Amino acid sequence: MNRALSIRSNKNGSSSSAAPRHGFSLSSLRGTVQPELSKKLYKLIKSENHLIQSHEAAGKERLSIASQLSDWGEATNDDTISDISDKIGVLLSELGEQEDLYAHNIDDSRAILKTIRNTEKSVQPSRDNKAKIADEIAKLKAKEPESAKLVTLEQELVRAEAENLVAEAQLTNVTRQKLKEAYATEFAATIERAEKQIILARHGRRLLNLIDDTPVVPGDMRAPYEYTNQARQILNDAEDDLRDWQPELEDVPSSARLENNLMPSSGSHQQTVDDSVGDETMIHADPEQSRISSGTSVTTGQVGHGYAPSETGTAGTTMNVA
Repeated sequence: MNRALSIRSNKNGSSSSAAPRHGFSLSSLRGTVQPELSKKLYKLIKSENHLIQSHEAAGKERLSIASQLSDWGEATNDDTISDISDKIGVLLSELGEQEDLYAHNIDDSRAILKTIRNTEKSVQPSRDNKAKIADEIAKLKAKEPESAKLVTLEQELVRAEAENLVAEAQLTNVTRQKLKEAYATEFAATIERAEKQIILARHGRRLLNLIDDTPVVPGDMRAPYEYTNQARQILNDAEDDLRDWQPELEDVPSSARLENNLMPSSGSHQQTVDDSVGDETMIHADPEQSRISSGTSVTTGQVGHGYAPSETGTAGTTMNVA
């Protein structure tokens, strides 16, 4: 769990920072100048950023609460409360680390959605140009139905429609592929977070069973605390379970095989466009790439995963044993 068996060794570290505030900034005005086609996704991506910051803040608060719980338990001068509160603090601290990891995974998903947004921004001029030429033709037909300029405009409209046809195909290709990829990433991260939270919570409940809460009458002495080794073993078990955790996800296969121009790589669906259109019809993907490769099988969804340590562990989350 990247953590000692006591939270108190870290209590002099940096304190939790306050949750970020989302006040006025120049960047908050960019949504007003976004193309109409990409405005909604732009706002969604901005909201996702606020969500990520909230999870990061929640993780920091968990770390702070864990430290405070440990400090309080130590101050009670009760050996049982002191040891168990410290061990619970370790588990709470790891819950905070998992929250931070989840925030990073959501950020990966958010980066994938940006590819759709950027493609939408690229398609908007094609739509606008097509609508502008059609509007000019309609106006000219109403004023000068015999004008020679109509022939030129109609030829331009044919070119604009051809360009837009390719652009719209590219947009739908990217949208389907990247939406699938983005939320496969987010759902897989959600499953990982939930299952690891369950692991930590189950071991936390085991720690609580070491507290003897039998009432005493004034003057009676409680039995000495004798579960130090058991409490330590529970943390060791939690560490082992986290390290051995393996995702068991339902495959979400992807059929997307796109070239650099965002069109299918196979020749079965090639679009024939007038040679004069040339490279102007190609909308290239945004250079900002997500960490998840496209065109491969992405996974999401859970299939009957158990929470006991698996026999084949990975070099996942580890705890430094003090």
